[in-house]
Amino acid sequence: MGLTGTALAIDAGNSKTDVALVTADGRVLGTARGDGFQPPVVGAERAVDTLAPLITGVLAQARTRAPVDHLSAYLANADLPIEEAGLTAEIARRGWARTVTVGNDTFALLRAGLPDTGERVGVAVVCGAGINCAGLGHHGATARFPSVGRISGDWGGGSYLADEALWYAARAEDGRGEPSDLARALPAHFGLTTMPELIEALHLRGIPDLRRHELTPVLFGVAAAGDPVARIIVARQAEEVVLLATVALNRLDLLTDTAPVVLGGGVLAARHPLLHDRITQLLAERAPKAVPQVVTAPPVLGAALHALDRAEAGAGAYERLRGAWA
Repeated sequence: MGLTGTALAIDAGNSKTDVALVTADGRVLGTARGDGFQPPVVGAERAVDTLAPLITGVLAQARTRAPVDHLSAYLANADLPIEEAGLTAEIARRGWARTVTVGNDTFALLRAGLPDTGERVGVAVVCGAGINCAGLGHHGATARFPSVGRISGDWGGGSYLADEALWYAARAEDGRGEPSDLARALPAHFGLTTMPELIEALHLRGIPDLRRHELTPVLFGVAAAGDPVARIIVARQAEEVVLLATVALNRLDLLTDTAPVVLGGGVLAARHPLLHDRITQLLAERAPKAVPQVVTAPPVLGAALHALDRAEAGAGAYERLRGAWA
């Protein structure tokens, strides 16, 4: 079914949500940004409620009203097929579009990094607040992971790295672990002197939990300065990224093909040299034909490109759309 008019493109991550209204010829008629999308915390109905003012805003910018022709939504926490089905039904119920597609937000990153012509195959690894991987193979094959935390085998992402840094810093301070500059740098970030002060502040909510993510860049700074403990954490993150990518490539029979490995999310988009260089090195060893690329365009671009795919749009539409986020 082709798109002939307008479509809503949504990328909803844990920390922020982007909505765009696009046309079949690649024009962007309106954009809006809101808070994170967390149905496991608030439930599907309330999570979808958070999309309403953003959608109303972009429709107002374009001086149009619902329903539009199609809505492509790529959502964090849509990790299982049952969750995708529930969110699809909840969004369709709102009447914002005549047809609705819902997928995990990792697929939006993947689509943003894939070519606009020919067969689209490749793998994406997103490392932002959390970590996830998804891939597309020949003849419509897909590879994905549940990605719901430790119970599904996950390791890494910005929040996880911050907690790892705190764990190692606490043990460095009290003698249970190896000495590390993390024990000084993490408290200093919050204007404190020692790890016991920071532990108390976090435990008693003197420092809100939502600020823990600020420690991830501190970890990378300490690692770049040569701290062995911090470098171990960064090396482990590189290992996990490459492990996800190579397992997905293998599942899709792409290990012997020249295929993109799209890297995105705040941790990977920052291109920290220790992390990025190690990922590149490991990929070259384990998947020599893989072509790593970092995508820094907002993932909502991938959702919008999906809408153009449905429209069987021409090359000019894709160029125009990508140019809007260049």
